[in-house]
Order: sequence, then C-alpha cells, then structure tokens
Amino acid sequence: MPDSALTFVPLETERFLLRPLRATDAAELHRLVNDWEVAKTLARVPFPYSRDLAENWIASTAERIADGEAYHLAIARREDDVLVGCVGLTRDREDRSAELGYWVGRRHWGQGIAPEVAGRLSRWALANLDIDRIDASALIDNARSAAVLKRIGFRETGTGAQDFLSRGKAMPVRLFAAGRADMITTATNLTAPAAPALPDGEGKRILLVAAVGLIDADNRVLLARRPEGKPLAGLWEFPGGKVHAGETPEAALIRELKEELGIDVTEACLAPFAFASHGYESFHLLMPLFLCRRWEGQVTAMEGQALAWVRPQRLRDYAMPPADVPLVALLRDFL
Repeated sequence: MPDSALTFVPLETERFLLRPLRATDAAELHRLVNDWEVAKTLARVPFPYSRDLAENWIASTAERIADGEAYHLAIARREDDVLVGCVGLTRDREDRSAELGYWVGRRHWGQGIAPEVAGRLSRWALANLDIDRIDASALIDNARSAAVLKRIGFRETGTGAQDFLSRGKAMPVRLFAAGRADMITTATNLTAPAAPALPDGEGKRILLVAAVGLIDADNRVLLARRPEGKPLAGLWEFPGGKVHAGETPEAALIRELKEELGIDVTEACLAPFAFASHGYESFHLLMPLFLCRRWEGQVTAMEGQALAWVRPQRLRDYAMPPADVPLVALLRDFL
C-alpha cells in the first residue's frame, strides 16, 4: 500500500506531544483510567482496570504501530512529559477507514485537551495513512464527547449500539464520521483559494493550476502526497501548483519544480499533454498537464512531502484529487 513504509514520528500540538506509550507510563495510565468517571465512557476498557492490564496493553501498542494497524498514543505535556490521557486510531484497511478514540484523566478535564489532540491525530491520519474516512462514537448521554467531535469537524451520521466492557452491556451511541473535506484546519481551504482566479461569469471563479507528469528512465511517473494542513491532504497528485498573476503555466511549473522538488527544468522539456476541468464548491479548477522526461538535479522532497515513483498500471492504486483522476487513464494508455 502507498503508506506501507511509513515511520511514525511523535506529533506535536501547541501544548502536548502525542508519542508512543512506554513501560514507564503504566503507573500513571493505570491511575488515570482506573476511574469510573473515565472508564464508563470507554467501550473497550473494563472496570476495575488492573495494573497488569495497563502494562500488557502498553506492551502491545508498539507492535501495532510498527505494523501500521493502530496508533495508540500517550498524550504527554510538552513541558514535563507528564501523561494526561491517551488518543488512538485503529485502521480498517479493507474499508480504507479508521476509528478514533480518546480519553483524558479527570484531573485534567476542562482544559480543552481532547479537541486539541484528537483533531491533530485525525488530520495527521488523513494526510499520511491510506484512508478516506475516520469514524467515532459517543454515548448518547456524553454530550461533552459529542461536542469535541463536532468541534474538530466530524459529522453526526446516526445512532447505534456498542458493547461497553466497563458497563458489561451494549449501550446506545451517537455515530460520527469525518473525511478530508470535513476536518477543520488553520491552513487555506477549498473555499478560499489563495492564487489569483478569474470570474467565469456566473459568480464561480476559475483557478488555474499547472501540473506535470515527470517520467523517469524506467517509465515510472512521480506522484506527490499533499501534506497535512493543505486542502485534500493525504491524496496523491501530479507535482505542480497555482499559476501566479503574470505567469505562464510553463513558468509556474519551472518555479514549482525548483521549489518543491529541487530540480531544474527548461520550458523546451515541458510537453503539453492534456488538461483537467473540475468544478469544486466555490471555484472551478482548470489544470493543464505537461509531460517531462528531462531535468537537472535529483528529485528531492524539499517540503517534506511523500513522493512515489509509480508504474503507469499502478496509478489507480493511489487515491487522487477528483481533478487528477481523469488524467490517469490518459497517461496510462499513452505510456
């Protein structure tokens, strides 16, 4: 899968570090979660919760992270590494989804911790894992947890029932889901493109973006993954970017390829191939696609983005923005 080689690096928020759990966390984890007010809201935590369970569960989390199956992390204060709770995601590879869960020790309630850490992990997951959706649930009477999910961009999708180990029975829950377009971010979003755009006469603006299919000596095509904080984060696309005022598409590509990939391309090496025309909610994207087989320098992820050289027949294995999808078949057939 596209994210099979992912190495997890602890995530930072303004106040916390989301890091793998350690054996030394067992005592504090046990102290915080072995509390009825916390445990009663958690489906997979029995009550009472023993110290042995805490130690065994912590030991299992490292292997699951290494396998890319689940990311159960400590919420630790950045200032002193004190554990205040846990946040985690469990993946369903076949469904291209993940389930979000979190809890915060009672002594740390009322500090806005849950939305800060759950939002951070959710945005990271959608940008770096091969998933399209994150699911979550909250007890019907847990208005606080439902408010957290809504605050970070989750949509309520219905109700259901879930077995709660702490209560020894199934309990009614509210169901939530979020995709890339739902997650709240402080970065630019699809409703406010930063580049100059032209009116199309009907109120919707036309945004001009240039893209390129870089083709190496083995006839593989380069894809770049949109990083966390950008619209459609986590999707794979052809390299390129917005055309600035006064630029030609070719000039924009030469600039973008130098800035993002560290390579030098001349206009003579950019061959027009096809174009995409796609309507988003508040603007219309027009994207010419060029092909390029010659450049100077080594392709490098200058902005830390993930890169992949992909065989033409494997391009469809990579989730891409709607505007890029129609170009895949054309490029595959051409190559």
